[in-house]
Amino acid sequence: MSVLLAASLLLRALAIPLLARTAWVDFTTQKIANRDVLLLLFLGLGSMQLFSVQAGSWWDMGLSAVAGFVLFIALFPFWVLRKVGAGDVKLIAVTPFLTGGNGLVIFSVLLLVFAIATAAVIKNPFLLPAGMFRHYVQHMDHKGVVPFGVPISAAAIGTIAFQIYGGLMLASSSGVLQQLN
Repeated sequence: MSVLLAASLLLRALAIPLLARTAWVDFTTQKIANRDVLLLLFLGLGSMQLFSVQAGSWWDMGLSAVAGFVLFIALFPFWVLRKVGAGDVKLIAVTPFLTGGNGLVIFSVLLLVFAIATAAVIKNPFLLPAGMFRHYVQHMDHKGVVPFGVPISAAAIGTIAFQIYGGLMLASSSGVLQQLN
C-alpha cells in the first residue's frame, strides 16, 4: 500500500468518529452543525485529493463532485417543503466526497437499508425495549420528526469501513504488511 493511499484511508477513518457524533447529535437534537459538515467536507476533499494523486486520475473526484451537487439539488426542494432539514441536505451532499465515486453504490444500498430501518423504528417504537429511549422515539413520532442524519451517517460509516477493510486486504495480499513486520 502506498503512503498516499494509506493517508487517504486515514483521513476517511478520522471521519468515522465525526460521523458518529453527527448522528448522535442529530438523533438527540434534530440539528446538524455546519461546523461538522465542513469538517467532513475537508476530510473528504483531502482524502479524495490524495487518492487522485496516487491513482493519477481525477475521475473519482469529479464523480464525487457531480454526485454531491446532484444530491444537493435533488433534496433542496424537500427542504423547501420542510420534509427534510437543511443539515440533512448538506450532510448527504458531502458524503460522496467521503465515500468516493467508487463507494457510491455501497453507500446508496446502505442508506436505503438504514433509512428503512430508521423509519420503521420511528413509526413503530414498540419494537424498542421499554424505557427512556422508547419514550423519546414515541415523542419524535408524535412530532413527525425523523432524524435522517442518522442513516446518512451510518451508511457513510459502513462504506468507509468497507473501503478501509478492502485497502488493508489489498495491502496484505500484495505482501506489503508482511514486509513491514
